[in-house]
Amino acid sequence: MAVGKEIRNKIKSVENTKKITKAMEMVAASKMRKAQDRMRSARPYSDKIRNITSHLATANPEYTHPFMAQGKDVKAKAVGFIVITTDKGLCGGMNTNILRLLTQKTRELETAGNKIEAVAIGNKGLGFMNRVGVKVVSHAIQIGDTVHLDKLIGPIKVMLDRYEEGELDAVYICYTKFVNTMKQIPMVEQLLPLTADKLEGDKSSHAWDYIYEPEAQTVIDELLVRYVEALVYQSVAENLASEQSARMVAMKAASDNAGSVIGDLKLIYNKTRQAAITKELSEIVAGAAAV
Repeated sequence: MAVGKEIRNKIKSVENTKKITKAMEMVAASKMRKAQDRMRSARPYSDKIRNITSHLATANPEYTHPFMAQGKDVKAKAVGFIVITTDKGLCGGMNTNILRLLTQKTRELETAGNKIEAVAIGNKGLGFMNRVGVKVVSHAIQIGDTVHLDKLIGPIKVMLDRYEEGELDAVYICYTKFVNTMKQIPMVEQLLPLTADKLEGDKSSHAWDYIYEPEAQTVIDELLVRYVEALVYQSVAENLASEQSARMVAMKAASDNAGSVIGDLKLIYNKTRQAAITKELSEIVAGAAAV
Protein backbone atom coordinates (compact mmCIF):
# COMPACT_ATOMS: atom_id res chain seq x y z
CA MET A 1 0.00 0.00 0.00
CA ALA A 2 2.18 2.77 -1.39
CA VAL A 3 -0.23 5.57 -0.45
CA GLY A 4 -0.35 4.40 3.17
CA LYS A 5 3.45 4.29 3.34
CA GLU A 6 3.71 7.86 2.08
CA ILE A 7 1.23 9.03 4.74
CA ARG A 8 3.19 7.17 7.45
CA ASN A 9 6.38 8.91 6.31
CA LYS A 10 4.61 12.28 6.45
CA ILE A 11 3.34 11.55 9.96
CA LYS A 12 6.83 10.61 11.11
CA SER A 13 8.30 13.77 9.55
CA VAL A 14 5.73 16.04 11.23
CA GLU A 15 6.29 14.26 14.57
CA ASN A 16 10.03 14.99 14.31
CA THR A 17 9.24 18.63 13.53
CA LYS A 18 6.96 18.79 16.56
CA LYS A 19 9.74 17.49 18.80
CA ILE A 20 12.05 20.25 17.54
CA THR A 21 9.51 23.04 17.99
CA LYS A 22 8.59 21.76 21.46
CA ALA A 23 12.26 21.78 22.49
CA MET A 24 12.70 25.30 21.10
CA GLU A 25 9.60 26.42 23.00
CA MET A 26 11.04 25.14 26.29
CA VAL A 27 14.43 26.79 25.63
CA ALA A 28 12.74 30.10 24.78
CA ALA A 29 10.63 29.89 27.96
CA SER A 30 13.79 29.45 30.06
CA LYS A 31 15.59 32.32 28.32
CA MET A 32 12.47 34.49 28.53
CA ARG A 33 12.43 34.40 32.34
CA LYS A 34 16.09 35.38 32.51
CA ALA A 35 15.62 38.18 29.95
CA GLN A 36 12.63 39.54 31.86
CA ASP A 37 14.63 39.55 35.11
CA ARG A 38 17.47 41.48 33.45
CA MET A 39 15.02 43.95 31.92
CA ARG A 40 13.24 44.59 35.23
CA SER A 41 16.52 44.93 37.13
CA ALA A 42 17.64 47.66 34.71
CA ARG A 43 14.47 49.73 35.13
CA PRO A 44 15.29 51.24 38.59
CA TYR A 45 18.62 52.59 37.25
CA SER A 46 16.88 54.09 34.21
CA ASP A 47 14.23 55.72 36.40
CA LYS A 48 16.81 57.13 38.82
CA ILE A 49 19.09 58.58 36.17
CA ARG A 50 16.01 60.09 34.48
CA ASN A 51 15.10 61.89 37.72
CA ILE A 52 18.64 63.14 38.30
CA THR A 53 18.93 64.34 34.72
CA SER A 54 15.62 66.16 35.01
CA HIS A 55 16.71 67.87 38.23
CA LEU A 56 20.07 68.95 36.82
CA ALA A 57 18.48 70.23 33.63
CA THR A 58 16.14 72.51 35.58
CA ALA A 59 18.75 73.49 38.17
CA ASN A 60 21.20 74.95 35.65
CA PRO A 61 19.10 76.62 32.92
CA GLU A 62 21.91 78.92 31.73
CA TYR A 63 23.66 75.95 30.11
CA THR A 64 21.85 73.86 27.48
CA HIS A 65 23.44 70.65 26.34
CA PRO A 66 23.20 69.84 22.58
CA PHE A 67 21.17 66.73 23.45
CA MET A 68 18.44 68.96 24.91
CA ALA A 69 18.17 71.48 22.06
CA GLN A 70 17.53 71.31 18.35
CA GLY A 71 20.72 71.47 16.31
CA LYS A 72 21.38 75.06 15.24
CA ASP A 73 24.28 74.63 12.82
CA VAL A 74 22.87 71.81 10.74
CA LYS A 75 25.08 70.98 7.76
CA ALA A 76 22.64 68.57 6.12
CA LYS A 77 18.98 67.88 6.71
CA ALA A 78 19.23 64.31 7.96
CA VAL A 79 17.68 62.09 10.62
CA GLY A 80 19.30 59.15 12.37
CA PHE A 81 17.67 55.89 13.49
CA ILE A 82 18.90 53.35 16.02
CA VAL A 83 17.16 50.16 14.90
CA ILE A 84 17.05 47.29 17.41
CA THR A 85 16.02 43.90 16.04
CA THR A 86 16.93 40.27 16.71
CA ASP A 87 19.88 38.30 15.42
CA LYS A 88 17.80 35.16 14.86
CA GLY A 89 14.40 34.46 13.38
CA LEU A 90 11.55 32.13 14.39
CA CYS A 91 10.00 34.78 16.64
CA GLY A 92 6.73 35.38 14.83
CA GLY A 93 6.03 38.79 13.34
CA MET A 94 8.13 40.74 15.85
CA ASN A 95 10.81 41.94 13.43
CA THR A 96 8.27 42.43 10.64
CA ASN A 97 6.16 44.73 12.83
CA ILE A 98 9.02 46.99 13.95
CA LEU A 99 10.51 47.18 10.43
CA ARG A 100 7.10 48.03 8.96
CA LEU A 101 6.73 50.86 11.49
CA LEU A 102 10.28 52.01 10.70
CA THR A 103 9.48 52.06 6.98
CA GLN A 104 6.41 54.23 7.54
CA LYS A 105 8.41 56.71 9.63
CA THR A 106 11.31 56.91 7.17
CA ARG A 107 8.92 57.49 4.24
CA GLU A 108 7.35 60.41 6.10
CA LEU A 109 10.76 61.95 6.76
CA GLU A 110 12.02 61.35 3.22
CA THR A 111 8.88 62.98 1.85
CA ALA A 112 9.78 66.04 3.94
CA GLY A 113 13.24 66.10 2.32
CA ASN A 114 15.29 64.38 5.04
CA LYS A 115 18.10 61.92 4.46
CA ILE A 116 18.07 58.77 6.57
CA GLU A 117 21.03 57.24 8.41
CA ALA A 118 20.88 54.26 10.71
CA VAL A 119 22.68 52.26 13.37
CA ALA A 120 21.68 48.59 13.24
CA ILE A 121 21.63 46.54 16.44
CA GLY A 122 20.71 43.02 15.39
CA ASN A 123 21.28 41.02 12.23
CA LYS A 124 17.70 41.18 10.93
CA GLY A 125 17.59 44.97 10.94
CA LEU A 126 21.03 45.21 9.33
CA GLY A 127 19.99 42.90 6.49
CA PHE A 128 16.73 44.79 5.95
CA MET A 129 18.38 48.22 5.75
CA ASN A 130 21.03 46.94 3.35
CA ARG A 131 18.28 45.59 1.11
CA VAL A 132 16.25 48.82 1.05
CA GLY A 133 19.33 51.01 0.59
CA VAL A 134 19.40 52.88 3.92
CA LYS A 135 22.85 54.23 4.84
CA VAL A 136 24.16 52.22 7.82
CA VAL A 137 26.87 54.18 9.65
CA SER A 138 27.58 51.46 12.25
CA HIS A 139 26.17 48.20 13.51
CA ALA A 140 26.33 45.67 16.33
CA ILE A 141 25.30 42.06 15.73
CA GLN A 142 25.51 38.78 17.65
CA ILE A 143 25.01 40.51 20.99
CA GLY A 144 23.84 37.25 22.56
CA ASP A 145 21.19 36.63 25.20
CA THR A 146 22.76 39.03 27.72
CA VAL A 147 23.04 42.77 27.08
CA HIS A 148 26.59 44.14 27.42
CA LEU A 149 26.84 47.92 27.30
CA ASP A 150 30.42 47.84 26.02
CA LYS A 151 29.16 46.21 22.79
CA LEU A 152 26.64 49.02 22.30
CA ILE A 153 28.68 52.11 23.21
CA GLY A 154 30.86 52.10 20.07
CA PRO A 155 28.08 51.96 17.44
CA ILE A 156 25.85 54.34 19.42
CA LYS A 157 28.66 56.89 19.88
CA VAL A 158 28.93 57.25 16.10
CA MET A 159 25.35 58.47 15.94
CA LEU A 160 25.65 60.68 19.05
CA ASP A 161 28.79 62.36 17.69
CA ARG A 162 27.08 63.10 14.38
CA TYR A 163 24.18 64.70 16.23
CA GLU A 164 26.51 66.84 18.38
CA GLU A 165 28.34 68.00 15.26
CA GLY A 166 25.04 69.21 13.80
CA GLU A 167 24.90 66.68 10.98
CA LEU A 168 21.60 65.25 12.23
CA ASP A 169 18.40 67.06 13.13
CA ALA A 170 17.10 64.26 15.34
CA VAL A 171 17.76 60.68 16.37
CA TYR A 172 15.02 58.08 16.78
CA ILE A 173 15.20 54.69 18.45
CA CYS A 174 13.19 51.71 17.18
CA TYR A 175 12.63 48.66 19.36
CA THR A 176 9.94 46.28 20.59
CA LYS A 177 8.60 47.13 24.04
CA PHE A 178 7.81 44.23 26.36
CA VAL A 179 4.34 44.40 27.93
CA ASN A 180 3.72 40.79 28.88
CA THR A 181 4.37 37.32 27.52
CA MET A 182 1.57 37.57 24.96
CA LYS A 183 1.94 41.23 24.01
CA GLN A 184 4.90 43.19 22.62
CA ILE A 185 4.53 46.64 21.08
CA PRO A 186 6.77 48.01 18.27
CA MET A 187 7.98 51.50 19.24
CA VAL A 188 9.59 54.37 17.32
CA GLU A 189 10.55 57.06 19.85
CA GLN A 190 12.55 60.27 19.58
CA LEU A 191 15.83 59.85 21.40
CA LEU A 192 17.47 63.19 20.56
CA PRO A 193 16.85 65.97 21.22
CA LEU A 194 15.58 64.91 24.64
CA THR A 195 11.98 66.00 24.99
CA ALA A 196 10.19 67.24 28.08
CA ASP A 197 8.21 64.02 28.52
CA LYS A 198 11.47 62.03 28.58
CA LEU A 199 12.88 64.28 31.32
CA GLU A 200 9.70 64.53 33.36
CA GLY A 201 11.29 63.41 36.65
CA ASP A 202 9.11 64.11 39.68
CA LYS A 203 6.55 66.84 39.22
CA SER A 204 7.10 68.71 42.48
CA SER A 205 7.03 72.49 42.35
CA HIS A 206 10.21 73.14 44.31
CA ALA A 207 13.47 74.10 42.60
CA TRP A 208 16.67 72.10 42.65
CA ASP A 209 20.08 73.44 43.53
CA TYR A 210 23.39 71.59 43.43
CA ILE A 211 27.03 72.14 44.27
CA TYR A 212 29.00 70.90 41.26
CA GLU A 213 32.41 69.25 41.38
CA PRO A 214 33.82 69.75 38.79
CA GLU A 215 31.88 72.51 36.98
CA ALA A 216 28.24 72.16 36.02
CA GLN A 217 28.90 71.84 32.29
CA THR A 218 31.21 68.85 32.77
CA VAL A 219 28.76 67.10 35.06
CA ILE A 220 25.76 67.66 32.79
CA ASP A 221 27.69 66.63 29.68
CA GLU A 222 28.78 63.36 31.26
CA LEU A 223 25.40 62.64 32.82
CA LEU A 224 23.42 63.18 29.61
CA VAL A 225 25.68 60.80 27.70
CA ARG A 226 25.16 58.18 30.42
CA TYR A 227 21.43 58.87 30.32
CA VAL A 228 21.20 58.27 26.56
CA GLU A 229 23.28 55.10 26.94
CA ALA A 230 20.90 53.94 29.68
CA LEU A 231 17.92 54.53 27.38
CA VAL A 232 19.54 52.47 24.62
CA TYR A 233 20.50 49.70 27.06
CA GLN A 234 16.96 49.54 28.42
CA SER A 235 15.56 49.41 24.88
CA VAL A 236 17.85 46.48 23.97
CA ALA A 237 16.86 44.69 27.19
CA GLU A 238 13.17 45.22 26.38
CA ASN A 239 13.76 43.90 22.86
CA LEU A 240 15.52 40.75 24.12
CA ALA A 241 12.68 40.00 26.54
CA SER A 242 10.19 40.54 23.71
CA GLU A 243 12.21 38.28 21.41
CA GLN A 244 12.18 35.30 23.77
CA SER A 245 8.47 35.78 24.56
CA ALA A 246 7.58 36.01 20.87
CA ARG A 247 9.70 32.96 20.06
CA MET A 248 8.09 30.92 22.84
CA VAL A 249 4.59 31.83 21.61
CA ALA A 250 5.55 31.13 17.98
CA MET A 251 7.05 27.73 18.81
CA LYS A 252 4.02 26.80 20.92
CA ALA A 253 1.76 27.69 18.00
CA ALA A 254 3.99 25.61 15.69
CA SER A 255 3.84 22.63 18.07
CA ASP A 256 0.05 22.89 18.33
CA ASN A 257 -0.25 23.15 14.56
CA ALA A 258 1.99 20.11 14.11
CA GLY A 259 -0.28 18.17 16.46
CA SER A 260 -3.31 19.16 14.37
CA VAL A 261 -1.55 18.11 11.16
CA ILE A 262 -0.61 14.75 12.70
CA GLY A 263 -4.23 14.17 13.70
CA ASP A 264 -5.45 14.98 10.20
CA LEU A 265 -2.84 12.71 8.60
CA LYS A 266 -3.73 9.82 10.93
CA LEU A 267 -7.39 10.24 10.02
CA ILE A 268 -6.54 10.16 6.30
CA TYR A 269 -4.29 7.14 6.85
CA ASN A 270 -7.01 5.24 8.68
CA LYS A 271 -9.59 6.05 5.98
CA THR A 272 -7.16 4.94 3.26
CA ARG A 273 -6.38 1.73 5.16
CA GLN A 274 -10.08 0.98 5.71
CA ALA A 275 -10.82 1.62 2.04
CA ALA A 276 -8.06 -0.79 1.02
CA ILE A 277 -9.37 -3.48 3.39
CA THR A 278 -12.93 -3.00 2.13
CA LYS A 279 -11.71 -3.30 -1.45
CA GLU A 280 -9.85 -6.54 -0.69
CA LEU A 281 -12.90 -7.99 1.07
CA SER A 282 -15.08 -7.03 -1.88
CA GLU A 283 -12.72 -8.80 -4.29
CA ILE A 284 -12.69 -11.94 -2.09
CA VAL A 285 -16.49 -12.00 -1.88
CA ALA A 286 -16.82 -11.39 -5.63
CA GLY A 287 -14.38 -14.24 -6.36
CA ALA A 288 -16.21 -16.61 -4.02
CA ALA A 289 -19.51 -15.75 -5.67
CA ALA A 290 -18.07 -16.40 -9.11
CA VAL A 291 -16.89 -19.88 -8.04
